[in-house]
Amino acid sequence: MQEFGLKSTQAGLETQGIVDANNAHWNLSPAELVEAAVANGEGTLTDTGALMCDTGTFTGRSPKDRFVVEDEKTRDSVWWGNVNIPISSEKFDQLHQKMLSFLKGRDLYVRDAYAGADESYRLNLRVINTKAWQNLFCYNMFLRPQQDELDSFVPNFTIICAPEFKADPGVDGTRQENFAIINFTKRIILIGGTGYAGEMKKGIFSVLNYILPHERNVLSMHCSANIGQEGDTAIFFGLSGTGKTTLSADPNRNLIGDDEHGWTEKSVFNFEGGCYAKVIDLSREKEPEIWDAIKFGAIVENTRFFPGSRTVDYSNGTVTENTRTAYPIHHIGNAVEPSMGGIPKNIFFLTCDAYGVLPPISKLDKGQAMYHFISGYTAKVAGTEAGITEPQTVFSACFGSPFLPLHPTKYAEMLGEKMSQHDVNVWLVNTGWSGGEYGVGSRMKLKYTRAMITAALNGELAKAEFVEHPIFGMMMPTSCPEVPNSVLNPEDTWENRDAYQAKAQRLANEFVANFEKYSDFANSEILSGAPRAAVTV
Repeated sequence: MQEFGLKSTQAGLETQGIVDANNAHWNLSPAELVEAAVANGEGTLTDTGALMCDTGTFTGRSPKDRFVVEDEKTRDSVWWGNVNIPISSEKFDQLHQKMLSFLKGRDLYVRDAYAGADESYRLNLRVINTKAWQNLFCYNMFLRPQQDELDSFVPNFTIICAPEFKADPGVDGTRQENFAIINFTKRIILIGGTGYAGEMKKGIFSVLNYILPHERNVLSMHCSANIGQEGDTAIFFGLSGTGKTTLSADPNRNLIGDDEHGWTEKSVFNFEGGCYAKVIDLSREKEPEIWDAIKFGAIVENTRFFPGSRTVDYSNGTVTENTRTAYPIHHIGNAVEPSMGGIPKNIFFLTCDAYGVLPPISKLDKGQAMYHFISGYTAKVAGTEAGITEPQTVFSACFGSPFLPLHPTKYAEMLGEKMSQHDVNVWLVNTGWSGGEYGVGSRMKLKYTRAMITAALNGELAKAEFVEHPIFGMMMPTSCPEVPNSVLNPEDTWENRDAYQAKAQRLANEFVANFEKYSDFANSEILSGAPRAAVTV
């Protein structure tokens, strides 16, 4: 076997059961991987130097084809169901051996990396790819060991990713030819039949979402985080379209990370070494940090050029609306290194409430914070997807239910414990509509949202008087610097107060209906955070 690059000397591919690989390319640099990807026909360089690649049939994750091995370790701890679909150890072993046979005689790109900026809690990863560009993706997304660290590197979790390998559903126990399978006992992730690189990133996130809370008493979170000039850490939760990336990218604060973090007894730390951002309709004006980060070493997925050029047309969604870029975090000028901060003082739950019901900012008590954390609410507006003609509620537990191996109440209880221990403020921020629902009211101005978040961060908002929302129970400030008082209570912005009450009651009922599937495992304090009026309906 020929081996190239900076090999980790302590453990070779034989420890992963891989023998007779044609060429094992170890820990290649971005330049070498770009060169290999172009030579292999995997991608094309853009005029900024980024590598443009297509992911093939799958342009996003395939949640119904994600499995977790059910064995003695996981049987009584994993939250089984539509999120965590069980597969037997026997089927996993069978598929694993088939993949190992498939890899014989092939060019492989091997990368040793870390997941977790805090050395006390990190995973040592070995990623084995058949595609050079996907190995570059892993270079960008995970943390990069120094050479002296590679000299003694021993992996404790392995990803084997071969998009060309397809399962036989009738034999292998999968639903389709594509699959992503996590084995917590053998500490292996198998990915095949899909070229979507995000399966690797989210596979490791799922692993950390199991190991850290279950075994290490660390809260894992699907959130962005930044840190102020005074060292104060803030966390931002929010589903797609709520403004999480925009609002956490504050020019007056430094970025810890944009997507995945852990909260220990002493710190908040980034799981990753890079960013994986959507780029549909990207412009320098809207997202200057992301725009400038797309340079040599970065990847753009499923985008297209303007005709006759190498310039990416970010408005082109002909392949998918889920066009993305992956780049190392040092492409962002204000990123902190190492990617860590202290205990957070403020947490923001971002929602785009298209019904115009929720306040633009409100303070949650512990029970409400746990309840809304489990709910993970936002709303899709009309026109965002085919068939959506009016706002629709979206709930995703802990703002990331597809990646939760444990029951959502486990993460919520840990959040509540940390709130009590560290006296943390939790704010619900509505970046959606005011004065009526979508089509009637207007979207909350970004400058107002930024002003409210700034006031919360610097402590000014805590000095305001607060009134209670009549249905949801959260506390609404009556004043905020740089924000008109008239927009702070949503009922005051509607022309018809009866219409507001009816719409608010309807949304509250949807919260309660959604929460029914978690209520059997929720403690009394979590249940106390439910919308009050809806409980009696």
